[in-house]
This record gives sequence, structure tokens and C-alpha cells, in this order.
Amino acid sequence: MKKLFATTLFLIAAIGLPTLGTAKNTSKNKAGGSSRPVAARIPVQGPAYATREDVMRWADDMASRRDLDRDWVRQAIGQAHFLPGVPRLMLPPPTGTAKNWRVYRSRFIDPIRVRAGVAFWQANRAALERAAKEYLVPVEIIVGIIGVETVYGQQMGSYRVIDALATLAFDFPTSHPRAAARQEFFRGELEQFLSLSQRTGADPMTPVGSYAGAMGMPQFMPSSVVRYAVDFDGDGRIDLSSSPADVIGSVASYFKAFNWQPGMPTHYAVRFDPERLDKEALLAPDILPTFSVETFTAKGAVLDGVALSHKGPLALVELQNGDAPPSYVAGTENFYAITRYNWSSYYAMAVIELGREVAAAMPAASTAAR
Repeated sequence: MKKLFATTLFLIAAIGLPTLGTAKNTSKNKAGGSSRPVAARIPVQGPAYATREDVMRWADDMASRRDLDRDWVRQAIGQAHFLPGVPRLMLPPPTGTAKNWRVYRSRFIDPIRVRAGVAFWQANRAALERAAKEYLVPVEIIVGIIGVETVYGQQMGSYRVIDALATLAFDFPTSHPRAAARQEFFRGELEQFLSLSQRTGADPMTPVGSYAGAMGMPQFMPSSVVRYAVDFDGDGRIDLSSSPADVIGSVASYFKAFNWQPGMPTHYAVRFDPERLDKEALLAPDILPTFSVETFTAKGAVLDGVALSHKGPLALVELQNGDAPPSYVAGTENFYAITRYNWSSYYAMAVIELGREVAAAMPAASTAAR
């Protein structure tokens, strides 16, 4: 779900908004990733935003700033409906709720998702290998992202995108600790969505996606569609719901834009020297790679093998396990790059491990198919 703001449009005439099917809904857990499949449902709709004077004033302002047809913008936003169940889904978990990496991991790395990943890899091998060569992003990471996000297109969401974005743009929960910033983010995404719809002639009432307005197999927010999506199958349009090639190329494009470092591991094993350990200092930058190997080890983190010759900065990544002791890894700039897709170390590790599990299952699957 984490996709950044955009201020310019590219390839606008070639981009077609995804026409997503109402597949199984993807519910998001509090750490920011997709959870197990749940039954598809039609979200309950509240009143239309056409009745809100403040929203119509915003529509007029947006139309002026974006040089869009005022009547079209008012009509589009006016047809959006408040979704009563969505604002509460944006609230953080109650204070004291323990995170649990082992439970989180079990939601994504299971036989069903691994088998789906193998099938996706086998069916799209050429596009995956081309993307890896062109963007220098490993196949395992691309496969891991698509699997965690939507189980390779099986769970793309059932919320009408314009309803979800309007709800979060105009009725974001005020009790959220970052309510103002988050509401502004969603207003920007609504602008991107409507601008893209009008310029391409797409019907803004058609696309469906997550409760946060993310779309297609990779669950791109509208600004990410604009900035990073690519026509990887060369058919003249970008289709993130039914073109695996476009999805694969777009995910790889995203990571290249966020400075994926070719050949660099995502993380290393780490242990601690109790006599020198300054865990508070090591955890202070959170998951932002900050420490050189020398500084990292001087603060009591112990690395082995190739990790000792790592050239870039490192971060101590803590993965809590409920009442059990936390797990730790030394995260690199590539681990951090994955968190730019979804700002969660739990999410990043799930992507990495799902990709590895699918890669490990590929030889057996190929042998069985002979």
C-alpha cells in the first residue's frame, strides 16, 4: 500500500486505468500487508458526496488547479459514496498490541501461495527474465511482491476506487495520529486518479481495488501508476489487472526508481556481543540503513562471512515475535528499498521469504511437469 505522491503525468495517453474484477477482497492487517483471503463482499455505501458543499468546493478548486473540466470533476466526485467501514481500517492497532513476525509470516508463506507463485513464474518466465535484465531487479523480489500483494491477481479488492479514495480524502479518521498528513495524501491520490481518468477517457466509476484505493495485481496507488507503471507487453496501453507483463515490468520499474542495488543482498544474519551491545543506539534509526560495518560491529552487532565486507550502510531490523524474543537481521539498502513499497519491515521480510520459497520450489515443479 505505500506508494508516493506524484506531480507530473507521463505516457498519459497510453495509460489505461485497470478494469479490475470483483475478485476476493484483500484485507490488510495492521503491519501493512495483505492477509489471508476472505470472502468477497460488496462494501456498504453511505451517502453520495454530491451532497457535501465542502467536497464540491474542493472539486472546483481541483478542476481549476489541474485544468480539468469543472462539470466533469463535480459529477465524478459527486457520484462517489462514503464507505462507513473504511475509516476505521486506517486506524493503528490499540496501544500495547504485540506484533508477531511468526504469525505475520504464516499469512504469506504457505503452500497455496507458493504453488501460485510457481505457476505465475512458469507462465511468465520470459517477462520476468527480461525485467530482471532490463531493470536489474531479481525475479524473486518481483514474484514476492505480486504474491504478497494479491496472490498473483487472485485478491485485487472489491472496493470501488473512487469511493475508497473519496472516503479517505474527505472523511479520514481524525483520531489517527497523523490524520492531517494522511488525509492530504489521499486527496493527492484522488486528484491523480481523476486526472488520469479524464485524460484517458476512462470511466472513474469502474475500477475496484483495496479499501485504500490501490489497484491491480501490484496494488499501485494512482500516483504510482502515473510515475512507475510501464507498458511492458508493448500493446500501447498499461494494464495492471490482466497483463502480467505490464505488472512485472511496473514492479521492476518501481524498484529501479527507488535505487535497487544490483547484486546486493537484502539482509545478513546478525547476533550480539552482550559486553559491547548498545541496542538502543542500533535501533534508533529504525530501518533506515545508517551504520557502516565498522560502526555497526563496534556497537555490539556481530556479523560473519561476506557481511563483514559489505560496502554500504546497514540497519538493525527488529522483528517482534509476541511474547517470544524478537528476531533480528542486518538490513541493507535493498531491504530498505522494499519498505518503500510498503513501509513495514515485516512486509519486506515476507516479500523476501516468499520469493525465496517460490524460487526453491521451481526446480521440483519443473521436474514434475516433465
